[in-house]
Amino acid sequence: MIFPPVSTLHEHRAHRKAAHDDPERYWLTYAHALDWMQCPSKALDAAGLWFPDGRLNASVNCLDRHLEMRGNATALIWQGEEESHVLHLSYRQLHAQVCRMANVLRDHGIMPGDRVAIHLPGVPEGVVAMLACARIGAIHVVLFGGFSPEAIADRLADSGAGVIITADVGRRGAKRIPFKATIDAALDHGAGTAIRHVLVVAVTSETVPMTEGRDRFLSPLLSAASDLCTPEPMDANAPLFLLYTSGSTGKPKGIVHGTGGYLLWAAYTHALVFAHTPGDIFWCTADIGWITGHSYVVYGPLANGGTILLFEGMPSHPRPGRWWQVIEKHRVTSFYTSPTAIRALMTEGDTIPKRYDLFSLRVLGSVGEPISQEAWGWFHATIGGGRCPLADTWWQTETGGIMISLVPGAIEARPGAAAFPLPGVTALLLDASGRILEGEAEGMLCIAGSWPGRALGIWGNDAHFHATYLRPFPGYYFTGDGARRDRDGYFWLTGRVDDVINVSGHRIGSAEVEDALAMEPAIAECAAVGVPHALKGQAIVVFIVPNGPASDDIQARAARAVTTRLGRYAAPERVYVVTDLPRTRSGKIVRRLLRKIASGDIEGFGDLSTLANPAAVTILIEAMRREASSA
Repeated sequence: MIFPPVSTLHEHRAHRKAAHDDPERYWLTYAHALDWMQCPSKALDAAGLWFPDGRLNASVNCLDRHLEMRGNATALIWQGEEESHVLHLSYRQLHAQVCRMANVLRDHGIMPGDRVAIHLPGVPEGVVAMLACARIGAIHVVLFGGFSPEAIADRLADSGAGVIITADVGRRGAKRIPFKATIDAALDHGAGTAIRHVLVVAVTSETVPMTEGRDRFLSPLLSAASDLCTPEPMDANAPLFLLYTSGSTGKPKGIVHGTGGYLLWAAYTHALVFAHTPGDIFWCTADIGWITGHSYVVYGPLANGGTILLFEGMPSHPRPGRWWQVIEKHRVTSFYTSPTAIRALMTEGDTIPKRYDLFSLRVLGSVGEPISQEAWGWFHATIGGGRCPLADTWWQTETGGIMISLVPGAIEARPGAAAFPLPGVTALLLDASGRILEGEAEGMLCIAGSWPGRALGIWGNDAHFHATYLRPFPGYYFTGDGARRDRDGYFWLTGRVDDVINVSGHRIGSAEVEDALAMEPAIAECAAVGVPHALKGQAIVVFIVPNGPASDDIQARAARAVTTRLGRYAAPERVYVVTDLPRTRSGKIVRRLLRKIASGDIEGFGDLSTLANPAAVTILIEAMRREASSA
């Protein structure tokens, strides 16, 4: 694949200028880096659609076009929890597996435009299933393995998926995660109206309940299927996948990404930010249930003909240093992970990574939340040996791929800064009134114009997409994030400006947490906020007002309500029982005060005369002190 060589500051500026001055020419030129069944004649139309008359297939771009020159090259390395469990799949072998899976889906009635849910642990079948859906024009809906049955039920019902691909059991350290049982519970919860088939990958071959006529094990079906499958030509703006993300409202949003623009953006940004070269072994530690896994585990690296590494295990299981042992063993060249993981591994000290040969590493990346200067320095020096560029990348589910990042060789790193917008991205800072802030400033991060990876909308609710991203500042895409720009033009992310909490890179809407708590009859009122956390970045703190006298177990019941409804990843760090919450005279809870108090800052509240109940602030502080004294 041919993408722009951007290895100097001069080249970076030249590409940014070309993409800004004539985006039509720039993106049509680089669209030819993909294989089209019908080449587009236009980059962007008046309706905001990219490559509107182009037709292609994402599976062909990730597999078929590499077969002639790289058919025997390794496409995928899977490292299981057990060190001896290793699988290498060439492009030819992965192509055959994808075709078999695609034929199984067609045999089960899946047609172009149908939705297929994928709920799998870190096994190769997850990648195979995604590409199989793309091959036949189905829309995949990948569901994070940590979701609760209720969270899965909501997503199945909203997407209208007809088939689910899941596993019997997943392995996570010493634990076994009941994937099939979770799906059964989700279907029992009322999400099964559209589900016709549940296809089960036997990961551990443990006995699981199977519903006759609905549930089937995948292995015998794949063995009987043909390894040839004609790909479906897809319009460039035909949906490739739905991916659910949290927002400031309680209902998760099904973000829709198209085929052509998204695939180009994933491949372009992967090549640019990680300086991809033939023979690179790319390890992105993200779960495929998140957008990072979509763009930088699957579509970007495979479209570029790279080798991807999938790791089933955990960073420090069965012993500290497991990740570094995997890098050494498989000669990983590019390593992309989260600040949460970096902070956790820092606590193990420097001696453990120094036991391993990490000299294969060439580029490092960080994703999910802003990385602290301390974590940046440790990652760069201890893991990268001080020689590897470290890209602190900023982007979102809705953007499809990286938007602001260091580019190796072209941009000098500043620890903690996301650096500069990539070519084709016009990032701006606006004040609350929508006025553009020039030079050194801090404000709300917005994007002018469009870029190929921008989401098409929200599944079944385009009005909500416009209201959330386009209406707050007409003419701009509103990211929901705050940022500052220093005197040299570097961007530094300052966090969300809405009520979304970022826990270990997982975006969780405060309204989602509050909706879960509202299901508990013992709770009359509640509020959830995010506070700084040394390991997770942010943690969830919950304030609850009991419905009558508080029972001894009300805090445990509140925490259980959240984990049951959303999943273990959303478990509150602390639950405070209070008799009142601060609110405005119109009745709105003042979360600014809750965040301040929950963070331990109990001085300097300013003018509280606008509150309907100023005494609530004292109540909150006393509740925190009671908790601290009883801990």
